[in-house]
Amino acid sequence: MPGGTRVLILTAAIGEGHDLPARVLAEGILEEEPGARVEIVDALAAVGGLTERVALDGSRFHSGWGNRMFDLEFALVSRFPPTRWLTGALFVRPASRRMAAVIDSERPDVVVSTYPGATAGLGRLRAAGRLRVPAVGAITDLAALRYWADPGVDLHLITHPESEAEVRRIAPVSAVVCVRGLSSPAFYAAPDPAGWRTENGIPAEGSLVAVSGGGWAVGDLEGAAEAALRAGAESVVVLCGRNEAVRSRMQERFRAERRVIVLGFVGRMSDLLAAAGVLVHSTAGLTVLEAIIRGCRVVSYGWGRAHIRANNEAFERYGLAAVARDRGELEAAIRSALANPAAPDPSFAALPGAAAQVLMLAREAAPSAAPRATRR
Repeated sequence: MPGGTRVLILTAAIGEGHDLPARVLAEGILEEEPGARVEIVDALAAVGGLTERVALDGSRFHSGWGNRMFDLEFALVSRFPPTRWLTGALFVRPASRRMAAVIDSERPDVVVSTYPGATAGLGRLRAAGRLRVPAVGAITDLAALRYWADPGVDLHLITHPESEAEVRRIAPVSAVVCVRGLSSPAFYAAPDPAGWRTENGIPAEGSLVAVSGGGWAVGDLEGAAEAALRAGAESVVVLCGRNEAVRSRMQERFRAERRVIVLGFVGRMSDLLAAAGVLVHSTAGLTVLEAIIRGCRVVSYGWGRAHIRANNEAFERYGLAAVARDRGELEAAIRSALANPAAPDPSFAALPGAAAQVLMLAREAAPSAAPRATRR
C-alpha cells in the first residue's frame, strides 16, 4: 500500500485489559510491515463528556458505590432492550460522531478497537455507511460479548476459540478468526521460570501461587493470599498492578510472612505464570488465557461483578478455570489445583497472528475504500 498501511487502534485506559492488547497489536503490525503508520487513541478520552464520566465512574472498582454502579450498568445495557436502545441514544450515537472526527483526522486504512464501547461505535458508523474503511473488533474476554462484538464490524479477532459461537450469534455476517498476538509475544517463546524465581527471591523448588487483581488490583487479594497459604502453597506472589495504594496495604499486611511477596506491575508475566502452579485471578480476561498457555491452573475469585459473572459461568462450562465464591471454596480449589498440575498448551502458538489479519483486511479493502469516515 503506497506510503504504508495506516492503522488506527482505539483503546480505553481502564486497567491493562484494553491497553495491553492495543500496544502488542501495534508492535505486531510494525513487525509485519515496518513502513506502516500505527496510532493508538484512548477512545474514552477522545469522546469525553458524559460517556467518559459514566464509564470511568462505573469502573471505580475499589468503592462500594463504584461496584454497584458497574453491576447496574452491565445489567441495564446487556439484559433489557429498552435500556440498550437508550444507551445507544445517549452514549453510543454521540460517541460515534466524536469517533468519526478522530477517524477523519487520522485517515486510516483500517480501524481496530480493543474496547467494547469503541467497537459498538465503529459498528454503528460502518453499518450506516459513515465509515468507509474496514472495522475490526479485538475480543479478549471469553463471554458476555454483546458490546465486544457488533454486526457492523467486518472482522472479529477472538482469543478463545470457545467465544466463536457467541460472536456469530451477535454478528452472523462478520468474519471471526481466533488469533494470537493480543498478548505479549513472550507467551509464544520458551519461558525462564527458574530465572524469574531467582530474580525475585523465590526458592527454586516448591509450590508457587500467584494472586492477581488485574491492572487495578481489584478483589479480595488479602483473602486469596491467606487461602493459598492455608492450602499449602510454599510461596505466594500478590500482584497489585499499577495500584500503589493496594500494594502498600498488602506489603504492610504480609510484612511478617516470609512466604508472601508483594509486587506491582510485572513485565515478565510469561515467566511468572510458567513458574506458578496456580493463578488466583479476579477479573477474567487475557490473564486467564495466558495462564492456560503456560500450564498454570486458574481459579477465578474475588470480584464476581457484572460481566465477570458471565465469564465465570463460561470458565466452568468449558472447563477452563475453577470458580470460587468464598474463601472456603477458594482454599479447596487451590489445594486441588496444586495436587493436579496442568501442562502448557502449545496450540495457541500455531494460531494466525492478529497483526497479519488486520493488515490483510486493509489491503483487501484498499482498492475500493476511501480512508476516512464521513460525518453528518
